[in-house]
Amino acid sequence: MTGRRPVMVMGCTSDAGNSFLVAALCRIHANRGVSVAPFKAQNMSNNAAVTPDGLEIGRAQYLQALAARVAPEARHSPILLKPSADTFSQVVVMGRYDAEMTALPWLGRSELLWPTVRGALHSLIADHELVVIEGAGSPAEVNLRASDIVNMRVALEAEADVYLVADIDRGGAFVHLLGTWLGIEPDEPIREQQWGRSVTLRDPDGNGIVLQATTI
Repeated sequence: MTGRRPVMVMGCTSDAGNSFLVAALCRIHANRGVSVAPFKAQNMSNNAAVTPDGLEIGRAQYLQALAARVAPEARHSPILLKPSADTFSQVVVMGRYDAEMTALPWLGRSELLWPTVRGALHSLIADHELVVIEGAGSPAEVNLRASDIVNMRVALEAEADVYLVADIDRGGAFVHLLGTWLGIEPDEPIREQQWGRSVTLRDPDGNGIVLQATTI
């Protein structure tokens, strides 16, 4: 399906509000008659949801799919990590537990999982006018860059417009935004390729007064 450039929402930190914003964007576009779907390459959570066809996906992507007015499916959340200890997670691939992937070292999985992520992403892009993508953690975590399959690698693959999000209630939101910007490689989205469209300060209380005197 010929559509729009995918949109990707990346947080400067975990729990910055990405999931909520992706759900909101999905519902806004669905209400406008756009065929839209959510996507998150890899989720780490024990809060799984079961799709109509009996597969496990991240609960956030399940709700985002409902917001998009589409049936939740494994393509929306192709890789789900379910922690069962501090250094161990069960790996769910396309909705099913994968014993072989679970047995592999954490850093040894990414290249083997990438084809699944890439296939799900392009399949959704082909089937919908718009795909709204959620990142994980921060895109500027240099210690995870080599094994990344959820942030900048996805943005590059999708040629997505990228939006950075910070939660002003956490304190240091402007430093989070600046630090993320400076930590991103010059040839990555948001910087050289001019795919970065905006920064968003999320205020859960809806208090616009907080930002009235703010300039960046």
